[in-house]
Amino acid sequence: MRAVRYHDHGSADVLQVDEVDRPTPERDEVLVEIRAASVNRVDVMFRAGQYGDLPLPTIPGGDGAGLVAEVGADVEEFEPGDSVFISGMDRATGGTFAEYAAVPVAKIAHLPDDVAWTVGAAIGNVGATAWTALEELAGIQAGDRVLIHGGSGGVGHIAVQIAAHSGAEVIATAGTEAARSQLRDLGATAALDYNSDSLAEEILAATDGAGVETILDHRLEEYLDLDLEVVTEGGQIISTMGHIPETNGRPFYNKEVTIQPLKMDNWPDRRPVLDRLARLLEQDAVTAVVAETYAFENTDALTRRSSLAALSGNSS
Repeated sequence: MRAVRYHDHGSADVLQVDEVDRPTPERDEVLVEIRAASVNRVDVMFRAGQYGDLPLPTIPGGDGAGLVAEVGADVEEFEPGDSVFISGMDRATGGTFAEYAAVPVAKIAHLPDDVAWTVGAAIGNVGATAWTALEELAGIQAGDRVLIHGGSGGVGHIAVQIAAHSGAEVIATAGTEAARSQLRDLGATAALDYNSDSLAEEILAATDGAGVETILDHRLEEYLDLDLEVVTEGGQIISTMGHIPETNGRPFYNKEVTIQPLKMDNWPDRRPVLDRLARLLEQDAVTAVVAETYAFENTDALTRRSSLAALSGNSS
């Protein structure tokens, strides 16, 4: 089969299309004929070696969608011909940038029949992150006020939809009017310019001065002081970045604010959240906005596109 691989860490130039053996599924795995695979920022970071060296050569790609071609001996939930989507593949053992991938059952779920391959491929990691942050960790409820930084990004635009579907009042930020308009279409009550010098005041104004109970922050180092200004007493900040920056501890004490880090590697069983995302997809309560689609061989354009800062949704 054909597979995109890199034999060394580096820029997009290290990617190449190779002929490799088709994998054989283990007892608890499903062999999937990949119809679409998405590019997440983390894929670029793995390729660049930012998470340490992987066994090389390796096939990138943590997410995808396709048809079940074969099932392992212990697999009962899936059968050949099922439409499925994938999230959280182990980058060290082979990913979804290939014609076939052997996928553990903990990383896969049924894809509703009317959902496009590209949407199924794009929603896995970003959807799992958004759901885990807002539902599992924050436990948002109807009527809560939720601030989502970078709402037009991969995780952000799914988080806006999940929060809105839960009945929350959603304030999201984005850098362009086109992106802010899209966020309003996806369910944001207010969409604000993150470049504004008066962003904190605008967030408070959007909540009639009350502030927000929950904040989803992907750039805590930049926004922590603002977060502490607009969060309510007893509020919570869910952070998807790798560290908590130093700051004045007094606001934490005065407001009894909690910061909850989220590292998706600590949630290896993706099946429950993928099943939940599948139900939301089936209900048209959530979708993934796909920025671009590329041919299998166009590895250079594909990975360079995923490196852009102003990425709306994912590339597939």
